Amino acid sequence: MNRIYHICIVFLLGAFTCFPQVSARNTEMQIKGSVKGQQNNIPISGVEVSTSAGEYTLTDGLGEFKISAAIGDELIFESPQFKTVRYRIRSDEDVDVLVQGFTETDKESFGRGKSIDSGSALHRAYLDSASFYKKTDIKKSIDFITKSVAELGKRGNKRALSQSLTALGEVYHYHKQYDLAIASFLDALESQNTTKTSFLLGKAYTFNMDFENAKSTLEPLIKVKNMVPFQSVELYEYLGDAYLGSGNIEKAVAFYGEGLKIAEKNQVSPKVTDLNSKIADAYAADNRSVEAEGYYTNSLKLAKRQAPQRSIQEKEKVADFYNKKNRFDEEIKMRKESLNELEGLPAESKSDKSKAVSPDTITSQQINYKIANAYIAQDNYEEAIPYLQKSIVEADSDDDLIIQKDATRKLSEAYEFKGEFDKALETYQAYVAVVDTLYLRKEQEIAQAARFNREIAAKQSRISGLEQERQLSQSKYDLAITGQQLEQESNKRKNWVIYSLLFGILLTGLAAFFFYRSNRQQKLANNLLALKSLRSQMNPHFIFNALNSVNNFIAKSDERSANKYLSDFSTLMRAVLENSEEDFIPLSKELELIKLYVKLEHSRFPDKFNYHINIDETIDIDSFQIPPMLLQPYIENAIWHGLRYKEEEGTLRVKLEYVNKDSIRICIEDDGIGRKKSTALKTQNQKKQKSKAMGNISKRISILNDMYKDKIDVQISDLNANSEGTRVLMTLNK
Repeated sequence: MNRIYHICIVFLLGAFTCFPQVSARNTEMQIKGSVKGQQNNIPISGVEVSTSAGEYTLTDGLGEFKISAAIGDELIFESPQFKTVRYRIRSDEDVDVLVQGFTETDKESFGRGKSIDSGSALHRAYLDSASFYKKTDIKKSIDFITKSVAELGKRGNKRALSQSLTALGEVYHYHKQYDLAIASFLDALESQNTTKTSFLLGKAYTFNMDFENAKSTLEPLIKVKNMVPFQSVELYEYLGDAYLGSGNIEKAVAFYGEGLKIAEKNQVSPKVTDLNSKIADAYAADNRSVEAEGYYTNSLKLAKRQAPQRSIQEKEKVADFYNKKNRFDEEIKMRKESLNELEGLPAESKSDKSKAVSPDTITSQQINYKIANAYIAQDNYEEAIPYLQKSIVEADSDDDLIIQKDATRKLSEAYEFKGEFDKALETYQAYVAVVDTLYLRKEQEIAQAARFNREIAAKQSRISGLEQERQLSQSKYDLAITGQQLEQESNKRKNWVIYSLLFGILLTGLAAFFFYRSNRQQKLANNLLALKSLRSQMNPHFIFNALNSVNNFIAKSDERSANKYLSDFSTLMRAVLENSEEDFIPLSKELELIKLYVKLEHSRFPDKFNYHINIDETIDIDSFQIPPMLLQPYIENAIWHGLRYKEEEGTLRVKLEYVNKDSIRICIEDDGIGRKKSTALKTQNQKKQKSKAMGNISKRISILNDMYKDKIDVQISDLNANSEGTRVLMTLNK
């Protein structure tokens, strides 16, 4: 429906507009007004009315509203029925908003879509009552919110439910129940995601010291357009608080600075003071005293233009800064100024002495106590004692047992330091009496807090129960409409269970897989280390044997044979070293190495053996991999321990033949004296060395098979029945 709403703001002049305005910006007043259709004065209920100072309300069933505001604040009217309207308050006049084109049909449609009926009006009335009692009676406030949720009944209005839960979170937040506030805001966001609720959630995270969640909640709100200046200032302020709390001073100062720019541009003077003070706090936390003092000077000047209580609060903060820097004279001077201002306040501006003193309240007994502490820090007990005495009297008058206890203890210590032990004892006894009284009071407070928490828990359970009942009623209503929806819901739940189980199985499988992989990687690393160690043991053994052969030629003065042997040996060594770091090399390279090695050994023992290396031509030797230097030890054993000791010339045979397409068999045979006779001829040292060498080969094969799944199989047997000769059968798999 293409319709343009025209908003007219009609100003109704009040009866007191002729009177002068004194301190208008800092004086709050009740602004009344209404939102109606222009043609027929149809009231529009459910319109959100807020101020740039953060106040919030809704129009009632008659389209009327009442909100606290000050001269200079901006009123914002928001509703799905018309464009957002803003109006700057210049006096205490009533404000009426007339919407052109709003008809009875629109009201009915709006009533169906937004549940604007008598029940909805009652729901808003309950929320207004909850807001009225928020600061004075948390139980009544929560009771009204409970009634507002109960009033929703079976209508399933998520927007109204979100409003109730948001109001509940605000009540909890005001009374510093931040965990409960966060839970309520999260529930509200589940019902309806709004900028206001997200902002309040981020604020609650900040107060609850959950800075990471505060940052992740508040930072997306920076991109929100059309946010009122006061909310923008608070957004940057709380982001600065979050970064300051997490230790990022630079970002904290940057966010405070952005908020300060907006506050100065829009003349939000209370926030200008607050942000100057917070920037100073950030610099002080970073031990940048010069910058901190500059901003504290600004905040002090600005605070003087505001209410006296704000000026006293800022002076006490600066005095605390002086105390941390051991600038006690400046601290004392500042606190005395605060004390004079506090004593000069009218009686109605001071704390109600009928109530317990809040920890956040600045009182004369606190200031006197801190002045005394500053004097004590300078060892000036004469000046400290009168302030301690005055602090005790005022604390007793205000029933402030905490300050009374601390001041009494300090006074006793001061008397003791001066040597007035009778007074010290008397004061200490008074201190013990105060401690006993405080202990009893704390017990009572604990009992009251426990009772209060139980009551709050019961009310919270009631609200949760109402929400569950509302959801159940809605489900039953949907069930009555169509059985298909029940089937779909049932299928969804079944799928959810199945997916949960599958997800759990998947997680278990992943955990098992990662555990298995970790163990396997560790085992692989150990195997690689062991292989490296074994290769480092085999190569020196091979080199030693080869050098023995060279030495033998030199001993025979056969220089030509020695040179030729060394040339072939260097070629062999180059190939061995190139392959020494590899687990596997092509079989063709290993066969080249073996041919060269056998050639070297044959040149040394030409009359001891002949050799034949037969390779099946159908074998694609390049397609098979073999560990380097695996065949050489077996051939070396055949020559050195079998053929060398034979009286007549022997024969060494190396044959390669197919087993199947994925396997070949390598056969190494010699017709030497056999393993049994060879063992009998060896010395104990030779037996030990051979055992070690063959043990290394067995270990290499075992590790490689473990890593590569039974790639190599070796069998050693006698060649003949009379134990002469040796056969080594090695099966190599792809």
